[in-house]
Amino acid sequence: MPTFIAGSAPRFTSVVAHPASAAGARARAGRETAARAHGFPAESGLNLRFSGGKTIEKLTFTNIYLGGAAAWNADDVANIDKALSGAIGDPHLNNVLAQYYADGNPTGTFKPSRILEGKLAPKVYRNTIESFVTSLDQANGLSGFDLKSTVFCFMLPAGTVLVDGVSSGHAEHDDDDDDDGNEKPKHNPALAEKDEASDSKHGLGGYHGSVHAKHGSKSDLVYYAVGVYSQGANGIVAFDKPWKNVCATFYHELCEARTDPDIEDAIALGDTPAADKLIGWYSDKGGEIGDIPMDEAGSNLGLIMKEVKIAGSSTKVPIQLMWSNAVGGPEGPIATKHPASPH
Repeated sequence: MPTFIAGSAPRFTSVVAHPASAAGARARAGRETAARAHGFPAESGLNLRFSGGKTIEKLTFTNIYLGGAAAWNADDVANIDKALSGAIGDPHLNNVLAQYYADGNPTGTFKPSRILEGKLAPKVYRNTIESFVTSLDQANGLSGFDLKSTVFCFMLPAGTVLVDGVSSGHAEHDDDDDDDGNEKPKHNPALAEKDEASDSKHGLGGYHGSVHAKHGSKSDLVYYAVGVYSQGANGIVAFDKPWKNVCATFYHELCEARTDPDIEDAIALGDTPAADKLIGWYSDKGGEIGDIPMDEAGSNLGLIMKEVKIAGSSTKVPIQLMWSNAVGGPEGPIATKHPASPH
């Protein structure tokens, strides 16, 4: 879990939140942000810097729909699976990301989704999702995946509120393990008000992270992303249909997981050299690869939330444009790769 200190904000963030919201303001706190500029003129001062941490060049991902089949429209599931797999695997979108890998050849592979039965509480917290990850791992529900390069996407059904915090009211580690070997959060009432502002009713769309899932003497590092069914006043609404909002949110999270997968462990280590070494691509002034465009767009999400054509096809997919160091701004699908950014 991330570590938050009363009266301050985390140095690193791993959330996607509407910039004109309470959650967006909290995500930006603690780092300098440049003035937003209409049309995104080149702003190299916001560029991502490589700190030497892990990246995932050959990504595998799968979607896990929570709340049971009754909570989901079958057409929404089919549309999300098709559009998100098309976007992550698209060569022209991957050409934007290629600059962040030494050999410049990122790929994305989708494995069939599944629906998990079981009713969800109205609010879902980080520890809720991390308990799903641990339970699946302990039950061999993640077998068949290379955990070093896989992200498990947890989809929340309509009406469920996502909180960037744990159910005790904050997001701070307790260094002591409980009987099942998992770290449990300590309660800090002073942070409760801030955590309440960091939910999907206040602009939060989703986040990505990792879990050190323990079972017996074995521990697996599992990468995950979680996002809301953005509709009405819940989540980030940028398109005409909720499933499109879901797809764009998870495109954001998966691109960040590809370029900075270990950020949750870095947050837990705080302001230390060890934390820096875990970070992949990150902008001290703007955050992760998807955060900078969100901040720069401000309330005009149409500048970066777009439906783009898949290479060699007339099919359009809803995405969020990612930051490109090569152009100093958000960039859409491109036919030719840029040279690698300095590693």
